[in-house]
Amino acid sequence: MTQWPDLDGLALLAAVAEAGSISRAAEGVGITQPAASLRLKRLEAALGLTLLERTTSGTRLTPEGAAVVGWAAPALDATRELIDGARLLASRRRHHLRVAASLTVAEYLLPAWLSALHASDPDIAVSLHMANSYEVEESFSRRAIDLGFVEGARVPPGLQGRTVAHDELVVVVAPDHPWAHRRRPIDAAALARADIVAREAGSGTREVLERALARHGLSLSPAVELASTTAIKAAVADGIGAGVVGRAAVTREVAEGRLVAVAVADLDLRRAIRAVWPRATSLSPAGRRLLASVRAPGAARD
Repeated sequence: MTQWPDLDGLALLAAVAEAGSISRAAEGVGITQPAASLRLKRLEAALGLTLLERTTSGTRLTPEGAAVVGWAAPALDATRELIDGARLLASRRRHHLRVAASLTVAEYLLPAWLSALHASDPDIAVSLHMANSYEVEESFSRRAIDLGFVEGARVPPGLQGRTVAHDELVVVVAPDHPWAHRRRPIDAAALARADIVAREAGSGTREVLERALARHGLSLSPAVELASTTAIKAAVADGIGAGVVGRAAVTREVAEGRLVAVAVADLDLRRAIRAVWPRATSLSPAGRRLLASVRAPGAARD
């Protein structure tokens, strides 16, 4: 025998053994009698055995056919278990979504998106991991997530993406900082020389700032590196230095006067916020539903 026997044919043969006729077996599996007869003939040809004996009173299994049904039973049971398990996993994939998001997105944008998702599809459960953009990329290599959200100038290698919003970095200082009462914008060189409270390497915020400075031949040498936007805002409010964070993250603090936004004359600090997933796969239904729910307060959609 040069190929595996047809599992559907084996299941049909077992159905004939139980029903006592090809017509009743065909009806039970939802196919026509001619289609069933053809499938059984192909099974006989593949195995090189006569499996059925057709008489005027009906159809019965030959001794060889009965033996094949006995041997096939464990394989058919295992196949049914496989199918049931796969359907369960597919159901979980449809209703459970593993998401990783960069900190800015997770703290300031995703809550509204998840609220909209829950309103439209309350049966979808979402588990969220907060990380920087590099760590979000790494999560895919471990198959730990289904969908990611990152900031930055590029789609990470090996992933495909969709721009879901735009944000802009803003320089913020404490109300008593020398820049707080400037009437004219600072320039890129002044920002590069200043004490900057910045995100850690690997963050999308850090990448956008470094790229913007590099266009002017400047580099970033932070006075302090912190791993969250919340920590940066606290450090800036305490007077450690100027912070560079997403505008959406400081809307309230600036409106309430706890921080002051400082204009920068010659830096392009705009950035795309992207949903990303593996290039070789398609999004799950739950992932597609989340993207359909994306709304970014204060940010322009593509």
